[in-house]
Amino acid sequence: MTIGDGTDDSDVAPGQATAAASGSRRRSPVAVAIIAILVLVAVAAVAFSVGRLSTLGEATPTDTSAEAGFARDMQTHHNQGVELALIVRDLTDAQDVRTLAYDITTTQATQSGMMYGWLQEWGLSQAGSEPSMTWMTRPGLDGTGHEHGGDGASAHEPGAPMPGLATSDQIAELKTLSGEDAEVYFLQLMIAHHRGAVEMAEAVLDRSTNETVTRFANGVVASQESEIDLMESMLADRGATDEL
Repeated sequence: MTIGDGTDDSDVAPGQATAAASGSRRRSPVAVAIIAILVLVAVAAVAFSVGRLSTLGEATPTDTSAEAGFARDMQTHHNQGVELALIVRDLTDAQDVRTLAYDITTTQATQSGMMYGWLQEWGLSQAGSEPSMTWMTRPGLDGTGHEHGGDGASAHEPGAPMPGLATSDQIAELKTLSGEDAEVYFLQLMIAHHRGAVEMAEAVLDRSTNETVTRFANGVVASQESEIDLMESMLADRGATDEL
């Protein structure tokens, strides 16, 4: 029998037609990357809308409020979490790490979109008029500062690095690794990153009565502490600890 291009089907090698069909369905790495970016944009757009709607009916935070400072700084913090997760997905085939990285990417991109939406709804700029971390240097609702680090350490200085952020050198080092070395280093960096996020969430809980913000912050504490436990278990499976 003659097929579409005039070639007799007897001349087609076994499996050739199937391979051609499957090949036509296989997406290139560039196409996969574009699809992933589009999905993240869509997720962030939905989260932005949810973030705006969730603040309706509440008192509007000011530019220098703890709520505004938290929303700005946690966006920056979450965005680096997404960056680290996207990096490690290209460095390993380990399914547990790739699944965790996907979860971190989608969750933190969504939450960043929500916080962006809060600031828009509050009529505040995304940048703010004060250095990062300034809100954490102010007293809490009970008149005291938020202690962190487990040793009664004092609050951060305005403009100081956010707790748990990976340095540019650490990110560069992660990019040089592959396989289990990349998995271990990523997990160590992400545990520190999550602990920093928990610290920031607990700090805003000390300083805010805004229901939208406190509900969100409590969720961050619960989810990231759970993921810390998971990542410590994943490190143990690889004969490693969380010490950087």
